Amino acid sequence: MTKIYLFPGQGSQALGMGKDLFDLFPNEVATADKVLGYSIKELCLEDKNQKLNSTDYTQPALYVVNALTYLKKVSESGKPQFVAGHSLGEYNALFAAGVFDFETGLKLTQKRGAIMAKAMGGGMAAIVGLEATQIKTVLEQNKLTTIDIANYNAPTQTVISGPKADVEAAKPIFEAAGARMVVVLKVSGAFHSRYMKDSQTEFETFLNAQKLSAPQIPVISNLKAEPYSADEATIKKTLAGQISSGVRWVESIQYLNGQADAQFEEIGPGKVLTGMLRQIIK
Repeated sequence: MTKIYLFPGQGSQALGMGKDLFDLFPNEVATADKVLGYSIKELCLEDKNQKLNSTDYTQPALYVVNALTYLKKVSESGKPQFVAGHSLGEYNALFAAGVFDFETGLKLTQKRGAIMAKAMGGGMAAIVGLEATQIKTVLEQNKLTTIDIANYNAPTQTVISGPKADVEAAKPIFEAAGARMVVVLKVSGAFHSRYMKDSQTEFETFLNAQKLSAPQIPVISNLKAEPYSADEATIKKTLAGQISSGVRWVESIQYLNGQADAQFEEIGPGKVLTGMLRQIIK
């Protein structure tokens, strides 16, 4: 059996997440509070100031809850043979593989969230019921040249990204082309697209100041849908590149499903990835 852990990204956050974990890991919680400058437990369980769904708070909060879920899981049933994470979840996969410690990963996700929260004027939409090749054809035929494909989530679930007005204008075009559903997402920026290049450059500068180690277990990257390199400079390039590139989740899962007797488990709040996984493997 090949044990594979998958870590969810933004969109899986929910009020109450981590409630059974915070008291089990007082050291990590104290570290998180010190790095973030606020109570992570309070944010996740009470969210008095309605911040949990703001990108700059969502990203570090999810990283912490995913990480604590992983630490509890490993204490109960040992380490996996492979890991992968969707977008932000990739940081938890790298933490699980020993590329950086808990605190470094939190600083990275805090910085990433802050940078991405500054990206304004962009939009994203999930297109359900069309294959990625059909979506590319619709973009080309309708000269929707300002729109990029952001996430290849499942065979018939793909996310597009671009200027907000253009993404919204594309909705009826995709519906007319046969999409079962087009959901404009509640985001401020055109994440995982060419419009994030400046964000990527800013993040890369921060990332280059951190010390990263070679993965102790294979981590499948969103950027290449294959295992991360052991070379520190290449790890940094791959991780930074993820910000402005599409998440190749379908290919990543296909790669992992090719391992002998692959057994997947989602590590974190919700079951978003479990739903995608079923569609990809089917």
